[in-house]
Amino acid sequence: MSANSKAVRSSQNGPHPRLLEIVARHVAKPFERPIAEHNRAAFVETQAYVETDRRPLCLDSFCGIGESTAILAARYPQYFFLGIDQSAARLSKHGPLRSDNYQLVRADVTDFWRLAAAAGWRLEQHWLLYPNPWPKAAHLLRRVHGSPVFPQLVALGGRLECRTNWPLYLHELQVALGYLGQHAVREAFTVDSPLTAFEAKYTQSGHQLWRLTASLGGGNNPEDWE
Repeated sequence: MSANSKAVRSSQNGPHPRLLEIVARHVAKPFERPIAEHNRAAFVETQAYVETDRRPLCLDSFCGIGESTAILAARYPQYFFLGIDQSAARLSKHGPLRSDNYQLVRADVTDFWRLAAAAGWRLEQHWLLYPNPWPKAAHLLRRVHGSPVFPQLVALGGRLECRTNWPLYLHELQVALGYLGQHAVREAFTVDSPLTAFEAKYTQSGHQLWRLTASLGGGNNPEDWE
C-alpha cells in the first residue's frame, strides 16, 4: 500500500448523542434476525475443531486476509486463534487457512458472535484491528458499538484490543463499554511491528494511531498483555 491515506473526516465532534440509547435498546431487546445457514455451518465446524484443542481461545474478528491472525498466533503460541472474516476473496489471499495454532473462518461476525456467546465461549483475547470507522453520524449502527450484537461481543469476555486511526471511534467504544460496566483504557500509541498493512499505511502517512484495551468481565488487566 502507498503511504497516502487520508485522515478520517466526520461532522461529529464527540460521541454520538444517541449512542447510549442505541446500546440500551440492544441490551433490552436481543437481536432476533435468523442465523444464516452458511454461518451456522461454519460455526459448527469450527466449534468441533476448537473443542479438540485445549489451548485458551482468541478471536481476530474482521481479520481481512488473515495476516494479523498469523502474526498474533506466532506471537502467542500458547493460545489458539480464530480469524473471522465474511469475505472468501480476502481470506484466500494470505495463504494457509489453518496452522498449528490458528484457523481462518469465513463467517459474518454478526452471526458468529451470537452463536459463540450462546455456546458459552469465553475468550482469552479478542482483537478488532480493522474497524471501519463509518464516520458519518448516520452510520452509528454500522460501528461495532452501535451493532445489535455488541452485547454478545462483551459477553464473550477476554482481553479486548481495538485499534484505529480515528480516536472518536474508540471514544464511543469506551463510553459504550462503560455503560455496560466495563472499564476500558484508550491511548495513542506508536507501532513498532504493524499487525496489519493498514497500520503500516497509516503510520507511513503520518497518522496517529490509537488503541483501546479492556478486560471484559474481569480477569487479566489489559496491561498484562504488553
